[in-house]
Order: sequence, then structure tokens, then C-alpha cells
Amino acid sequence: MAWAALLALPLAAPAQALVDGEMAVSLTSQPGDPVRGRQIVLNRQTGLCLLCHQGPFPEERFQGTLGPELSASVAKLSAGRIRAQLVDARQFNPKTIMPPYFRTDRLNRVASQFAGRTLLEAQEIEDVVAFLMTLKK
Repeated sequence: MAWAALLALPLAAPAQALVDGEMAVSLTSQPGDPVRGRQIVLNRQTGLCLLCHQGPFPEERFQGTLGPELSASVAKLSAGRIRAQLVDARQFNPKTIMPPYFRTDRLNRVASQFAGRTLLEAQEIEDVVAFLMTLKK
């Protein structure tokens, strides 16, 4: 879906524009590491992805069924769209239950020790994007 509007995103890092539904520019100067990205996706304390999603991870028990299967959900998405989805999925579906992984504003019921902190750091977002891109092959 093409987005005609240019939207500014209040992020934890310098604001980036969402153009045509994508964040084409990396959040860091370092490329993402798909091995670290996989570790984040599978880690139930860091990424929390398997709480809602399932994927091609036969070694992981108790994968979620609330969200779409990861390989299918990224199959037709660009890295820029995946990045935008991770930063804040509410940009595409205001009623989503997927947490915004790289926002510090417009959040509800944030415990004081987590106020002003993102769920993932910029490099972790890039690592997850790099890993999810490998699921498309």
C-alpha cells in the first residue's frame, strides 16, 4: 500500500520521515547483524516476538498465535517497511497489540523504571530487520 503523506515520527533517536509506508534509512550507521537479530527474536525477555508470533524455529516451544507467522508477514515487505513496523506498528494499524519497539512517547501505563526508554535500541532494531530479511529467501 502506498502512503501519500509524509509523516514525522517522534522517535527515541533523531526523527525520521515515513515515506510511502517505509523508513528507508537505517537507524544506525552499522549494518544489522542477522545472527544477533535472530537471538533477539527468540529471546523471550528482549524481543518478546514469540509471545505473539511463530516462525521457522522448531527448537522453540510455545510460539504465539496472536500475530501472523513471521516468514509470511515479512514475505512481501521491504527492509524499510519492516523497520517502520518495528519502530511503531500503530502507524499502519492504530488498534494493533504489537508494542512500539523504538518509541518513548504516546505510550500508556509505562512503569517508572522504563519511562523514556525504548524496548529495543537502534542497533537491535537493525539486527532484527536484517534477520527478518533472511526469512524471505
